[in-house]
Amino acid sequence: MTTVLQYTLSGLAIGGVYALVALGFHIMWSTAKAVNFAHGDTLMIGAVLAVLGVDAGMPVWLACSLSILAGAVFGVALERIAVRPFTAEANSIGWMLATIAIGIMAESLATMQFGGFSRALPSPGVDRPISVFGAGVYPQELLIPAVAVLLTLGLGLAQKRTLVGRAMRAVAHDKRAAALMGINVNRIVALSFGIAAVLGAGAGVLVAPVIQASATMGVLIGLKGFAVAIIGGITSAPGVLVAGLAFGVLEKFVEGYISTAAREIVAFGVMIAVLLAFPQGLFGKRETVKV
Repeated sequence: MTTVLQYTLSGLAIGGVYALVALGFHIMWSTAKAVNFAHGDTLMIGAVLAVLGVDAGMPVWLACSLSILAGAVFGVALERIAVRPFTAEANSIGWMLATIAIGIMAESLATMQFGGFSRALPSPGVDRPISVFGAGVYPQELLIPAVAVLLTLGLGLAQKRTLVGRAMRAVAHDKRAAALMGINVNRIVALSFGIAAVLGAGAGVLVAPVIQASATMGVLIGLKGFAVAIIGGITSAPGVLVAGLAFGVLEKFVEGYISTAAREIVAFGVMIAVLLAFPQGLFGKRETVKV
């Protein structure tokens, strides 16, 4: 039982990161019907800039805050440069290639500045492990899923009870009608990309002390975050959260009982099986079109 608990807690930690990244995809898709395929690199930007800030002598809290702010600026700028010009045309998918290209450039630039080695972000949450019913876990690992749950709840409340949240819902429902009601659609879409980038960069800051920051860390995590968003139902924030945590736990059990090499095979195999059974995701709503 101790082993099972150990795998579960470790899985919830990495699953919380997947959930935070997937929540970003949920926000972008719900508002703009487009996503940033460089979103994983937003996580990398948050982690790498935080480490560089600490190396430069900044306090950890300041380095982390500035790195998250930089991630938000990156998300907003990317929407303006690589998404908006292409979504203006009906049925255009140019934003896919444009965001992927910017992600590759961001990764290359990070490699030039940060180097090819991994470095951990200092954090008191990884100074010493604590025991939870016999399982050893760092406080930082417990913090990640807790933050993911709180942000999901906060996002739901903000969408229902704030003016900006209601505007985002209106834009998601019908951009033209929202514009006629006086909502600045472009500003709301840019804001959604900025919020998503804050979640991505924040996830990078949270996970950097645990798995170490590197210029290439965002590629696979971003891909898994997108997979989690699809599995959970990209239109459902609670579904994305549940899918992210479950995906992380599944990975840890596969690592522990089979092998690390089998982790991606089993995890993505399950993703394919879920989508064959539930094309809209486990918690997604089937879209209907009136004709």
